[in-house]
Amino acid sequence: MAHIDYFFSTLSPYAYLAGSRMEDVAAKHGATVTYKPVDITTLFGRTGGTPPKDRHPSRQELRAQELTRQSKKLGMPLNLRPAFWPTNGAPSSYAIIAAQNAGGGDLGRLVSGFLRAVWVEDKDISQDDVVRAGLADAGFDPALADSGLLSGAETYAANLEEAASRGVFGAPFYITDTDQRFWGQDRIEDLDLHLAGKI
Repeated sequence: MAHIDYFFSTLSPYAYLAGSRMEDVAAKHGATVTYKPVDITTLFGRTGGTPPKDRHPSRQELRAQELTRQSKKLGMPLNLRPAFWPTNGAPSSYAIIAAQNAGGGDLGRLVSGFLRAVWVEDKDISQDDVVRAGLADAGFDPALADSGLLSGAETYAANLEEAASRGVFGAPFYITDTDQRFWGQDRIEDLDLHLAGKI
């Protein structure tokens, strides 16, 4: 059975634009998925990247154009200037880690819900009520927002170290069990083809 390690940030617009396509591909091929939220800003610093706010204006302008084009292409609404971005991505990431450990709900829906909260709904995913609502909506116990704090923090830090050591430098980033790496929501089709044995 194939496996995908999914490295992402709950603040990434490109992870938002991935929607449920990676989950659809995994289901199609019977692949398992481990969700690995990371502190993307720290990862940028570790791997030679630059946070969006510190990039040259020409790069910022292209990013805005590209996000607009991709959102239209995918038919997904996207606010280029969300009210709560950047914000602290740790609470939502801890909740995802706790939910993955607990089981019983829909992890893909949980991740997508947090991303949509940022990029469409102008909600602050660092706030406890938003995290709890996201957990409940995805079929998880909202109390995981509290009970998973310690293990969540430890795993979140470990995910960063793992990402840096395995060649991850952006989000979304998918790594198969054969160490094939796919960076970006626009590479999900290639992930699909790889799992099908075509590339």
